[in-house]
Amino acid sequence: MFFFDQKCKICLFLREASRVMGQVMNRALVLCLLLVTCPALSQETAQVTLPSVALSIGGKAVKAEVADDAQERSKGLMFRDRLAPNAGMLFVMPKPERASFWMKNTTLPLSVAYINPDGVIVEIHDLEHLDERPVPSALPNIAYALEMEQGWFSENGILAGDRIQGLPASSGQ
Repeated sequence: MFFFDQKCKICLFLREASRVMGQVMNRALVLCLLLVTCPALSQETAQVTLPSVALSIGGKAVKAEVADDAQERSKGLMFRDRLAPNAGMLFVMPKPERASFWMKNTTLPLSVAYINPDGVIVEIHDLEHLDERPVPSALPNIAYALEMEQGWFSENGILAGDRIQGLPASSGQ
């Protein structure tokens, strides 16, 4: 009789433990799903408008939001559906280096100017919306990149060799 009662208590314990573990596993599964999906959901929205700087290129005034940390640079103009006239985003590199930009989750066709530490535009490239192929700089000494609406540089007569006034100090300077 003692052995039978002990066995029943063990069975009851195991049944209760199984029920509790099932609840714990369900909660753990929900938590894992939230951890996986919430960052993804936050990636599907445009970042807040960043502080901006007034630039001048060839006498043309530009208002550029400044992306100067890794998170801001990685998000860039993703999920934006428009830019104001003569507005863009200035990417401040952590140190002068070869730069590379792509257009993942970016529906706006853009042009990017790669800029050396002296503020001189050294390259301009057109970028196609939603194209995930990287567009690297040919030169290794890029301190800034300025993204504007595609064609803005050519429409305003801005060329490689033009100097940009008003750039913030880069971390590499």
